Amino acid sequence: MRVGLGFDAHRFAAGRRLVLGGVEIPHESGLLGHSDADVLTHAVIDALLGAAGLPDIGRLFPDTDPKHKDASSLVLLAEAARLVHERGFMVVNVDSVVACEEPKIAVHAETMRAKLAATLGIAPERVSIKGKTTEGMGFPGRREGIAAYAVALLE
Repeated sequence: MRVGLGFDAHRFAAGRRLVLGGVEIPHESGLLGHSDADVLTHAVIDALLGAAGLPDIGRLFPDTDPKHKDASSLVLLAEAARLVHERGFMVVNVDSVVACEEPKIAVHAETMRAKLAATLGIAPERVSIKGKTTEGMGFPGRREGIAAYAVALLE
């Protein structure tokens, strides 16, 4: 058994779409990033890579590589899962937290869960997504961006 921890954060940016867990969410701003800036999926990717002893998302999918420009993070997740499987591991479960004041995560959590699980090739009940506010504290509390944390268990 191997455990990995992932974290990501992106600031809000006007004129971009907001994607979390592979789901486009109606919101006045999206997140700034080279790919689709899906902080939840990026945190999950880093958790998986860390558990497998692989390099982090920034080294495997650098923002200096034009092929990752505006890429779907689900495509990056599928590649990370492939690398994890190549190392002889299977994903047991993923647990995650999205820290933001808005949008509300609960109304989208089941759709995100289904997308992430399908991309990982696991049952949806093996993926947990929770939304938490920071009670007005820090950059998520000031509505400057979104942070996400994830833990992955591999066998």
